[in-house]
Amino acid sequence: MLVSPTSRSGSLSAAAKPRVEVHPPYAYTLGAEACELAATAGLVADPWQRDAIDLLLACRDDGKWACFEYAELVARQNGKGSILEIRVLLGFLVLGEEVILWSAHEYKTAMEAFRRVRRLIKRLGKQVGNNENLFEVDGVRIKISNTNGEEGFERLDTEARIKFVARSKGSGRGFSGDLVIIDEAFAYTLIQQDALMPTMRARPNPQIIYTSSPPLDGESGDVLFMLRARADAGGDDSLGYRDWGAAGDLDHLEDVDLDDRRLWAATNPAWGGRVTPEAMVRDRRGMSPKGFAREILGIWPRRTQGNIVIDPRLWVTMADEHSARTAAGGVALGLDISPLRDYAAICVYGVRDDGLGHVQLADYRPGTKWVLPRLVELRDALTPIGLAMGRGTHAFLDTDLKAAGFQLPEDKDAPEAGDLAVTGAVEMAAAAGQVLDGVREQAFRVVPNQHLDTAVAGAKTKQSGDTIAWAPASSDVEISPLVAMSLARWIYISRSFLLAEASYDVLDSIG
Repeated sequence: MLVSPTSRSGSLSAAAKPRVEVHPPYAYTLGAEACELAATAGLVADPWQRDAIDLLLACRDDGKWACFEYAELVARQNGKGSILEIRVLLGFLVLGEEVILWSAHEYKTAMEAFRRVRRLIKRLGKQVGNNENLFEVDGVRIKISNTNGEEGFERLDTEARIKFVARSKGSGRGFSGDLVIIDEAFAYTLIQQDALMPTMRARPNPQIIYTSSPPLDGESGDVLFMLRARADAGGDDSLGYRDWGAAGDLDHLEDVDLDDRRLWAATNPAWGGRVTPEAMVRDRRGMSPKGFAREILGIWPRRTQGNIVIDPRLWVTMADEHSARTAAGGVALGLDISPLRDYAAICVYGVRDDGLGHVQLADYRPGTKWVLPRLVELRDALTPIGLAMGRGTHAFLDTDLKAAGFQLPEDKDAPEAGDLAVTGAVEMAAAAGQVLDGVREQAFRVVPNQHLDTAVAGAKTKQSGDTIAWAPASSDVEISPLVAMSLARWIYISRSFLLAEASYDVLDSIG
């Protein structure tokens, strides 16, 4: 039975801490300075928001952000946008961050954020003359751009900018952001992650922030599911993660009392303020049980694996940024080019001193013109026991491969070190199967790479007769890094008998 709006339990206090909170250690935080600046503009943070700001602006001893990535998962209308506004004000006005990219799933959401930040900047400064789009804050002139599609702010002294964008496959390309905000992260896709993450690579002290309610269903929200898996696994020295949602999943709501106001207060940190008991009662009456559980109580859907076969919880435990192969263990290369020839990947596989396999994505770029020169470079540096690729890739590169000195074995039953290996359906099925077994058995370690993580998270297997092959789970996923990894591991295992017959140079880095 639904609760009455006159229930005495409305006097409950909001929870002080979320159900899940993980973060790396830090030396100090700039949170107090940020909250003081925002308060000057009339934005006074709630206690839970101050805690989030403290973690967002927590620093290591060397001054770098403790949390390169930070996620705040909380139900709608609690005020998570204010956390972002406070963070942006300090970065733009005090810290000197050159490019801040604020992205949202929908244009209207990005524009609402733009209007809120504009209001704060106007409160902090004064208009310059008759120009309503030029304000001065503590001697710094700030230009406001209201042009459709170009909304943002620019400091005229340093040319630092805040840009507001609606996400697409290409959003973020061309930007080199100090701070990237992923608002409405439930609709943030892996392909968008691929477009946005590289924007931060060259920055000296970057940060990416995700804010959201839980994923809409078990088949979407790949990035959020990956973040949760990393938080659950623990040991991530660059991730801050807070989830206010109730435990459980949307497929087992019989285990959750949706009318328990203690649960309402625990999952909504703004309870008793901007989130009132009366409004919650209206939501409970007007929404479906699943809708209320997800949107109001922050309960996640159960992950629908479907044909996605690599468990993200197992995959994340295999990351080792210090992984290195042994010089004596040899190396093999795998190459894959996407069906549309728009991306290509080269992967290296070897073994470590502890006997585990070593995986490293050597290169991943758009187009194909770079592939042959890079293969020659890696061949000359690594002297691989083999280079594996699929039939389509080999047919596409056949002439160039021959010109560069890459050859098929004269005797396919007795290949020599360095010979090509071209896979058909049976070999590719073996390669995929060896990776699946290797993940389940934790048989190798992976130098962390966002492109490889994206491919692994977005891959499924397709079956044809007695064979399987990798396939993208959706049209916006590119899986050539995973295919290249599978090929590299397969050819290494297939030609391991050659290791005793070859010598290998020590190479500290594959570049």
